[in-house]
Amino acid sequence: MADRPYVLIEAAMSLDGYLDDASEHRLLLSSPEDFARVDRRRAAVDAILVGAGTIRADNPRLLVRAPELRQRRLDRGESETPAKVVVSGGGELDPAAPFFTTGACDKIVYVPDAVAAGTRARLGGVADVVAAGDPLSLERLLADLHRRGVRRLMVEGGGTMHTQFLAQGLVDEVELSVAPFFVGDSRAPRFVGDASFPFGPGRRMRLAEAGRHGDCAYLRYLLTDAAPRADGAAAGYEVGPDGALRTDEAQA
Repeated sequence: MADRPYVLIEAAMSLDGYLDDASEHRLLLSSPEDFARVDRRRAAVDAILVGAGTIRADNPRLLVRAPELRQRRLDRGESETPAKVVVSGGGELDPAAPFFTTGACDKIVYVPDAVAAGTRARLGGVADVVAAGDPLSLERLLADLHRRGVRRLMVEGGGTMHTQFLAQGLVDEVELSVAPFFVGDSRAPRFVGDASFPFGPGRRMRLAEAGRHGDCAYLRYLLTDAAPRADGAAAGYEVGPDGALRTDEAQA
């Protein structure tokens, strides 16, 4: 934790573990109450990371939506929405995508060294393009974010990013919203893919919270003993006696 941010994976999935279906339209998994919860989480971090596939599939803006949450960030001297980060193997991203054109915040693109020059030519006007090794190194990416002042990083997908961060032991916390239905289509993207994960039957994650938001189940797991008490307090976090990070709605 000395040279990387606290990493939180935030995901919504179907009861059978899918992040989406196989159609051309985005599948809405979360309830309105859970979307509001995620908005509060976004407002409490320094940066939000997704993979290039998520930008192409979902065309996300990755903004804090509630005006009061944006104002709270401004009152803390932060940008109204966290920095937006994307990881791309080829750098083939559209500079006109909402990811780049919306939000008064930093946008950062991490790519392998071999494609950095071409990506800068394409995206240099809308984002900071960073060469992160060949092959691209998540540890190098996290170290660079830490140098930029990012202490709390939310990873919002997709499955490839979840798998890589988890398999490399770079995640401190996982928050899952589970929708009350099945997708049942192996062509659809899953929460994680095949990998050798540090947490298996012989090493269980710690369940810190369980609850509901609308008709969705909510599960919060801790994977490390890291607890950014000082940073968390500034973002509305409180560290509970079990080590879990509790936000404003959990304190109420």
